[in-house]
Amino acid sequence: MFGWQKQGRSRMARYRTALPQLSDGIFLSYVGMETDLIFNRGIDLPGFASFPLLESDEGRDILRSYLADQVNLAKQTGVGVLLESPTWIANRDRSAGIGYKPEHLLKLNDAAIKLMAKVRDLHGDLPTILSAVVGPRGDAYAPANQMTAIEAENYHAEQIEVLSRTDADLISAYTICYTEEAIGIVRASKRYDMPVAVSFTVETNGCLPTGMALKDAIEIVDEATNAGASYFLINCAHPDHFSHILTNEPWLNRLKGVIVNASRCSHEELDEAEQLDDGNPKELGEQLGSLHKSFPHFSIFGGCCGTDMRHMKHIASAVV
Repeated sequence: MFGWQKQGRSRMARYRTALPQLSDGIFLSYVGMETDLIFNRGIDLPGFASFPLLESDEGRDILRSYLADQVNLAKQTGVGVLLESPTWIANRDRSAGIGYKPEHLLKLNDAAIKLMAKVRDLHGDLPTILSAVVGPRGDAYAPANQMTAIEAENYHAEQIEVLSRTDADLISAYTICYTEEAIGIVRASKRYDMPVAVSFTVETNGCLPTGMALKDAIEIVDEATNAGASYFLINCAHPDHFSHILTNEPWLNRLKGVIVNASRCSHEELDEAEQLDDGNPKELGEQLGSLHKSFPHFSIFGGCCGTDMRHMKHIASAVV
């Protein structure tokens, strides 16, 4: 099913294998672990950070379990998998708020990739991408104190430099909500010779939280970075929020997939919710299956907030 063979671990091989859109197969991605842990398993995650789980045997077992579930689902459905690291909050400012010093934080970024690599190595016959996740410096839904592109590059370079020294195949920037931060992350990734994907979050109207159209955001980032991102994604939004903006125009070729919320609620409503809205797993899968039929160049599908393995199974079944 896949257009590439398993490569060695050279930097050139990293570039070839880190680009799911260059293969003819589907890749599953799951970034909904935090809401599942908090709401369904009653595990407290201060600051919404999952990387502290790396510091205990119990926590590492939890992370391995999620990764193994994803690998097993990919095997069952004959697709590839992007294993996403628990490092979305693991940058200097976000982690300082929960008591982590930079030197400790950087070690945990390294530990996250090593844990994923061990899971990958147990399943060498499965197309597996180690995705090193970086998140926004501030609130993912209400961007205040926005950085310039230069400030964003310098800020995110600290985390990206550490991740570049690991077995990570690419940098994945999730829930980015304004272009300057996206530009900075792409430039920082290229500084350290890392492929990078940018995933924008959109509101219920299909626009970024700043009000900018997704089309404009992608084109601005590409113009400023000489199309430096390997591809773009949408995450942390329900298909109903963005399906209407997906039109057959040239910019859409830069969008390679969607990683969706279970709920149709707005980000503001989700922030205030005391109970998890897990939506309709079967319907969600069907919606992503329809998107794949409409846009067959999409190769990455998965679940974000409010989703669990029920949703992932329906998504996998629908898009294969």
